[in-house]
Formats: sequence, structure tokens, C-alpha cells
Amino acid sequence: MKNTLLYLISTLIFNTAIAGVLTMLMPGIPFRHEFIYSQCIGLSVLSINLWVVAYVQGGIRRWGAFAVSLPGSVALGLTLASTISGVGGWGDEHVWQSMVLGLFFGLIGAVTVLLSERIEAEVKQRQLIKSESERREVEANLKLLQAQIEPHFLFNTLANAVSLIDGDPVLAKRLLERLNDWLRVALVRARSDSATLGDELDMLENYLQILKIRFGERLRWNMDVPEDASRLAFPPMLLQPLVENAVRHGIEPKLGGGEIGIRASIEKAMLRIEVNDSGVGLTGDANADGAGLVNVRARLATLFGDAGNLMLANNAGGGVTAILELPQ
Repeated sequence: MKNTLLYLISTLIFNTAIAGVLTMLMPGIPFRHEFIYSQCIGLSVLSINLWVVAYVQGGIRRWGAFAVSLPGSVALGLTLASTISGVGGWGDEHVWQSMVLGLFFGLIGAVTVLLSERIEAEVKQRQLIKSESERREVEANLKLLQAQIEPHFLFNTLANAVSLIDGDPVLAKRLLERLNDWLRVALVRARSDSATLGDELDMLENYLQILKIRFGERLRWNMDVPEDASRLAFPPMLLQPLVENAVRHGIEPKLGGGEIGIRASIEKAMLRIEVNDSGVGLTGDANADGAGLVNVRARLATLFGDAGNLMLANNAGGGVTAILELPQ
């Protein structure tokens, strides 16, 4: 629709210019007469041949259609012009001159439309290729950011299992079984293009069970996530760094440990997730600038731009709350 309006405006201007040029070349013919003929022929050529462009595909078939439609549309324009102006007509000695001029300018217009259509198609193709390239780059970047989380967790867990093998082989076996379960789910998530908050919470539950083998009763947690929120799409491995940060900087340094709470709600088309702990609280910039949180912020920027947010704040009663906001 936008192109059709542009073609119409361009044709009206082009027709008026042709009428002015012909009036200067043939001063004996009034501008009004040239204007009517130019507009009738030009608009006839435009309307009929735009239909050909829209509905006839293929180079040979399209040019074959133009071989019929172009002289036909010029002839129709001449007939309309002679009827409206009351001057000329098919019995006029100059009608064939008008026909040739109409065909010449009509051919110019047809070639212009075809070239603009081809250029537009090439631009769209380039934009598509660029968008696809950018999409793949974003996906590769996200995979890299996601992969950076897993080695740190795996090394710590395996080191813990090694330390338990001699002293408590039963507990070491349970730890490795939990790790095996976590890896099985994590690999599926990593290869999937879609995941939900519920999927993430299932992985997180397994992750916390692994940590509990190490911390025992010093680590407690609870989750309060409504069913409608758990069904929402959610980037995989985005919550684990927040929980890991809470354990490492909040629960672990505190004598007697503490509790982690995970809450989710939907507010004004935003998914809001709070991860709070009853640990020692923020100490300097360690909590804010850790590799895990830098990773989360990088993934948020890649996925959501300025629409995704991560905020940290000390709790009044001790500990820290991390607030994650994602657009829906």
C-alpha cells in the first residue's frame, strides 16, 4: 500500500512534467490538453501494469504480459483523454505520435518499477541475511555465557565428591547421583530453544539438593512461585548464579548458615523474581561484581536490552535480595 501511494504520487508528478515539456516543445497545443493526455495515459499505464507486477511472476512471463499490457494501457489512456478533452481521438492524424510517446514514457515507468522492486527485494534479502547473522551471533554469545556457569559449579561439586570418598563414601555416592541427575537435565536445557520458569526451578531444586549434601542443615530454602508464572518462558541457567551468589557470599560465611527464599510474581507485563537470603549481607562490591552476576547482566542485555533488570539490596533484617525483572 505504501509503495502504491508512492508510485501514484511519482506518476502524477512525472505526468505533469511531461505535459510541461511537451507544451514547451509544441507551443501551439494548450497545456490543459497535454496535461489531460499525460495524466490519462500515465495513470492507465500505472494501474494496469502494477497489476502485472503484482500477479505475474517470472521474467519471461512478466515481459510477455508487459508486451500486451503496455500498449493496451496506452491505448486505453488515449481513449480516456480524447473522451474527457473532446480533442483528438483515433481518427486524428497525430494519434500514432501520441501512442509512440506514451509507449516510450510507459516503458521508462515500467522499467523503473521493476528496478525498484528488484532493489527492494535485494535490500530485504540483505537485511534477512544480516538479521540471521546477528541472531546466530547472539545465540553463540548466550551459549558461551551459559557455558561459563557450569564449569565452576562442576569443579566445586567434583572436588567435594573427591573429599567425601574416603571419609563418607555413601554421601559421596549420593552427591554423584544428584550431579548425574542435574547434568542430564542441564544438557537437555542447553540443547533446547525453549524453557519455562518451572523448568528452571526444577533444575534449581536439584542444584540446591547438591549443595545441601555439603552444607547440611546450614542451608535451607523455600520457593513461592504461582502456577501461571512457572509456565512463562525463561532463559535457562539465569537463576542459578543468583542462588549461587546468595550461598557463597551470604549463607556460607554466616555461622549457623541461613535460608534462601525464591519468590515470583507478574506485575504490569513484567516477570519479577526475588532471590533473598538471611546471610551476612552485602560486603563491599563482592556481591555486585562477581563473575556470576556479571554473566547474568550480560545475558539480560543480550536478550532484553534495557528492558531486563537485575538489582541487589540489603535486607533490613540481614542478608541480601536480588530482584530480577524480565519483560513478558
